[in-house]
Amino acid sequence: MSHDLDQLAVNTIRTLTMDAVEAAKSGHPGTPMALAPLGYVLFTRHLVHDPTRPDWADRDRFILSAGHASMLQYALAHLTGYDVPLEEIRRFRQLGSRTPGHPEYRMTPGVETTTGPLGQGLGNGVGMALAERMLAARFNRTGHEVINHRTWVIASDGDIMEGISAEASSLAGHLGLDNLVVCWDDNGITIDGSTALAFTGEDVLARYAAYGWRTLEVADANDLEEIDSVLKRAAVSDGRPTLVRVPTTIAYGAPTKAGTASAHGAPLGPGEVEGAKAYYGWADDEPFTVPASVREHADQTERGQALRADWERRWDAYEAAHPELAAELRRRLEGRLHPEWREALPAPEGPTATRKASGKVLNALADVIPELVGGSADLSASNAVLFDHHGAVTRDDARGRTIYFGVREHAKGAILNGMRLHGGFRPFGGTFLIFSDYMRPAMRLAAMMSLPVVYVFTHDSIGLGEDGPTHQPSEQLAGLRSVPNLHVLRPADARETVGAWRCALERTDGPTALVLTRQTVPDVDHTDADEVARGGYVIRPANEPDVVLVATGSELAIADEAANLLEADDIDVRLVSLPSWELLDQQPRADREELLPDDVPTVSVEAGIRFGWERWADAHVGMTGYGASAPWEDLYEHFGITPEAVADQARRLLAQQRR
Repeated sequence: MSHDLDQLAVNTIRTLTMDAVEAAKSGHPGTPMALAPLGYVLFTRHLVHDPTRPDWADRDRFILSAGHASMLQYALAHLTGYDVPLEEIRRFRQLGSRTPGHPEYRMTPGVETTTGPLGQGLGNGVGMALAERMLAARFNRTGHEVINHRTWVIASDGDIMEGISAEASSLAGHLGLDNLVVCWDDNGITIDGSTALAFTGEDVLARYAAYGWRTLEVADANDLEEIDSVLKRAAVSDGRPTLVRVPTTIAYGAPTKAGTASAHGAPLGPGEVEGAKAYYGWADDEPFTVPASVREHADQTERGQALRADWERRWDAYEAAHPELAAELRRRLEGRLHPEWREALPAPEGPTATRKASGKVLNALADVIPELVGGSADLSASNAVLFDHHGAVTRDDARGRTIYFGVREHAKGAILNGMRLHGGFRPFGGTFLIFSDYMRPAMRLAAMMSLPVVYVFTHDSIGLGEDGPTHQPSEQLAGLRSVPNLHVLRPADARETVGAWRCALERTDGPTALVLTRQTVPDVDHTDADEVARGGYVIRPANEPDVVLVATGSELAIADEAANLLEADDIDVRLVSLPSWELLDQQPRADREELLPDDVPTVSVEAGIRFGWERWADAHVGMTGYGASAPWEDLYEHFGITPEAVADQARRLLAQQRR
């Protein structure tokens, strides 16, 4: 009887999927139909979760990296007891529903991350597994293991093909993340057709074995007991992450579309749905039918509450035995910073590269914000993101603070997201600004999910010098500023760098990019760490200015010298530092208009392309194309980013106004 009910539950997942996609007139029915047995066995026999408390700290994490198969997760959530009522299944892919086309974080109970771009979810999974390992190393004590859970990922052929998955999987193998299990849905189908069109010369299991993973296989993806047996093996650690190959037939049961690309990204159509339901022996013609026996049999509320209650008893014992550790762990999991962290901020002054000033801030905060962890893509010293007195995370010791990501920017971005989603850490990641392009998909998702991840981007302009145009960012600032909910801060000197870090750490509703110089920059008179939070502020006042100069980063000093040249000609100049467009945009409109008056000629100065500056200024001194290979001082002269050029631009604006 139990076996019959299990099979009926699996078929309920399939029929709900078909009905939802038909009703929406769009979606991906084939993969949920194929994966229904795997998902059902995982959610009812292996996943440690409580549908009534999806945020329970020591739950297993589940990631549907194959986000196009979202109906699999929604159907599982509905049947196992999450707050995903049948009405939401009926409203699949509709405006305002909790069942969007791809899973979205904070929208649907049980969804741990926003997935869709293939490979990102797998990268998030590596980050979550790493965070669990690092928290366990810091807080578990003999006889008191309060952090001990797994991360389960379902990945598609497309996930496995994407380069980000190779990067993330390689790092997971290097670190021996044995708390990570990835189930690979090997259905041999992509949108274009068979994977044989582009994916024949690779033995995926051999590749993952070479990464340092254990590999397992399910022979029959419809055999519930075999799936159960293989997942049991996967859940017993052998010191390596585990990849489970699950060969499936997309749209299993559909009369003519099973095993074909036509079942991947479009409704099956009434005839195919009717035929598939007949194949399953489905007795009810009414769409969205959930048999009462299935609802009762599949519900995981009782099991989940028992699992959580057992953990809460262990937590109480841990708290009694180690009250200080328990309080610290609770603080970190709740995302609260130490109340006195601001007092630890340094007050650096004097000429320095802002990347070096950033490194001093990072180390000054190391002890008071122990959850601050991260690293760079093989540029730790160049990005100044090394901790002076804290070691690295290794396979054998996860208590370190520095994460060596290797040359893996794509995966680094996704892993940082996974660590923050897991909880307990404030992760940061560094690289050269030019390589932020490699991280854009993950950064966009961090912004979409409102994750307070910090990006440390150094070598921010032609000021990096001799490495030349391949490494000199021109359009990257404009590109980053175009990402909604990403705060971009480009401090001018050491004082503003302190303020930029403070803004980044105080932020809880989205990511922040710190854009920093390689070259030494001077102190600019009257810069102020406190004022950075306003986004823009006056450096040199003029009550009724003839012209306004506005600059960011290393070009503020150039604009300051230009102001001296103009004032020698009896031109009244207001100099404005604008470290963050996004923060200035949050200020009242009257404050913005007072800072940068519409009726006063304004010149912007930044060693990047003009795109976007039209909003703030009338003319721009900066880049119009790519850089060149030369000492940085020569490059600023060559490209006309000099005090004299700024002053001349201001004079031209004034002359035009007087005409």
